[in-house]
Amino acid sequence: MSLNQNPIGVFDSGVGGLTVLKQLIRFLPNENFVYLGDTARVPYGNKSPETIKRYAREATQFLLEKQVKMIVVACNTVSSLAIEQVQETAGNIDVVGMIDFSAVAAYRSSRSKRIGIIGTRATISSKGYDENLQKIAQNNPLEIKAIPCPLFVPLVEEMQIDSEATKLIANQYLAPFKEFQIDTLILGCTHYPALKKVISDILPDVTLIDTGEQSAIQVLRILAEKQLLNSSEIDFSSTPQIEFYLTDFSHSFTQLAELLLGFPIQNPKLIEFSG
Repeated sequence: MSLNQNPIGVFDSGVGGLTVLKQLIRFLPNENFVYLGDTARVPYGNKSPETIKRYAREATQFLLEKQVKMIVVACNTVSSLAIEQVQETAGNIDVVGMIDFSAVAAYRSSRSKRIGIIGTRATISSKGYDENLQKIAQNNPLEIKAIPCPLFVPLVEEMQIDSEATKLIANQYLAPFKEFQIDTLILGCTHYPALKKVISDILPDVTLIDTGEQSAIQVLRILAEKQLLNSSEIDFSSTPQIEFYLTDFSHSFTQLAELLLGFPIQNPKLIEFSG
């Protein structure tokens, strides 16, 4: 099998990366994928940087063993705190994270240059998006408001996507953005696109930046430039070829995966890391 036919590796702490996988399938319908969800250790957002870096190395090594041609870090927390560890472990395999391209998209989208960011505590504390936005803006006017939304991850993991509790919590988290008058909001966690409707109802005139969508566009660009796109004939009547690996069988994973992706998934396999 030529390198072009090798799968793209995708990993996240849980189901959030499925929103990235959905965008990858949308932009790259001819590709095969290996998806790793570290469901036993979700969420990453409240872990120490050292622990997150260790998890990132383990996930990367696992995907390399699956002969992937590219690795997509479908986790903003890892993208913020451990992207260098992923790149070092991956060697000559290209790595695409969630932050750089989404920051560019947000800056270009914003007319007022008042940009909001939501994410896990670890992502917000890392200031990865803030620093990228400031670098892009250089000395031009830019105002940023970043708010951690730690409860969003467990709400999505428990399929409370449109519940009254989720709406109440979202209203509380997002209220400061109304006063700040942002016109663009970066969804700085891959779980958050599952809550787009709830967020848009609260902030109806705000452009939402889906980090998975922006990263999928970059994956397509990189593979095209390196002539690594899978050129085999595509069967649009079949579901995409994806191998799913989990570190724990959460009761909601299969149901939520099918809800987010729009098709039934095939027998996720259980793997185990050191702890």
